Formats: sequence, structure tokens, C-alpha cells
Amino acid sequence: MDAIHFQDRSEGRIVKKAVYIAIGIDMSGRKDVLGMYVGENESTKFWLSIMSGLKNRGVHDILIACVDGLTGFPQAIEAVFPEAEIQQCIIHQIRNTTKFVSYKDIKPLMADIKRVYAAPTEDISFSELDLFDGKRGMKYPKIAKSWRDKWANLSTYFIYPEAVRGLIYTTSAIEGFNRQLRKVTKSKTVFPMDASLLKMLYLATMDITKKWTVHPSGLMTDSFPAGDIL
Repeated sequence: MDAIHFQDRSEGRIVKKAVYIAIGIDMSGRKDVLGMYVGENESTKFWLSIMSGLKNRGVHDILIACVDGLTGFPQAIEAVFPEAEIQQCIIHQIRNTTKFVSYKDIKPLMADIKRVYAAPTEDISFSELDLFDGKRGMKYPKIAKSWRDKWANLSTYFIYPEAVRGLIYTTSAIEGFNRQLRKVTKSKTVFPMDASLLKMLYLATMDITKKWTVHPSGLMTDSFPAGDIL
């Protein structure tokens, strides 16, 4: 699940609204949009209503849920689908922890971070994080701390073989879908109400998903590279 933002009119004011989109991939590799939700606030109660709704509509279980660092969302997933494994998107984590890094430092710092998330094992990854902190912590102390604080959900992908980890640790597939939605809605700067926003997104989704097919190998063959499916 990830969010896409739009301008919406509410009580005579123009406000920024987040539309949260859930995409699921089943065991045969078939992908589908499971729901779209206009979020008033990111509370555990809000996420619980979404997860309960998905379960009531037929989602029996979730193997892995890849999400951005949305407040209260991991707890809601665990409450409704207690056996689900939660992976916080590594790409979002990198963006969030490097947005205040100076331009001259960003390239070498990114190379150091890559040694953390691309390590062959979790133990080596955590050791690389310690090395990163020793090297960069004086100037950027919050980066390593953020990774340590969220480690339980950032490191889930290490359970799986290296060949499939790239499918697990990022929400890039849903971001690609969001980019296609933005192309359709870019001419509409402000929506008069939530219903009109959701209607346009629904119609766009119907058009986009018509092109989604499943390759005989079980992998999706659409605009996303195979490494970005899960």
C-alpha cells in the first residue's frame, strides 16, 4: 500500500488529500487493485477499517505486506492478519533519511547505505549499519538511528533468498501505477469532492488494469520490470 496526493475542495477550502491504494499479487502472479481510500487521518482505527474490509471482501491471508512508514498501519495488519510479514519499503526509508543530506555528500553516502540493504545476511547488514554510523554518524546522527528504530520491519526480506529480495523490499510497483494515475488526472488541478476524485481514479484504474496480463512463468507482464513486482 502507498499513497498518492491530490487537491480536493472541502467546505469551501482547497485541501491536499491522500488517496491510499492497495495492490495485491496472488500466488499465481496475478496483480489487482484491491481498494482506494481517501484518508482523513493516518490512525490505527483508519487502517483497521481498511484491513477488516479487505478480509470481509475475500482476502483470506497476506504473506508479505510491503508498505511505506504509515503510522499505525503495521499494527493494523498484524491485528487482522496476524501471520502476515511486514516489510517497510527500503526505498522510502532511504528517501526519508537522506532528504536533508548535502548535495556533495549524497553520492558517497548512498554507496555506504547500499552496503547495508544489499548485504548477503541480516547480521552482516546490521554490522554495515554500525560501520555506516561510525563513518557518517557525527555529521548525520539521525540516519542510523532511524534504521535501527525500524529494523524489525526493514529487515524482513532477509528471510528470503537473495534472488527474490528485490521483489519484496520496495513498493515501486505501486508507485509505477500511481505515475500512470497522475498522467490521467494531471489536467484536473482541483476536484470538487472526494466522490469525483475517486470516480476518476476508478475509471483510470479500469483502463490501466486492462493491460495487465500474466506471463506463463507466473510473472506480471505490464509496465513494471519483473524485479519490481512484489
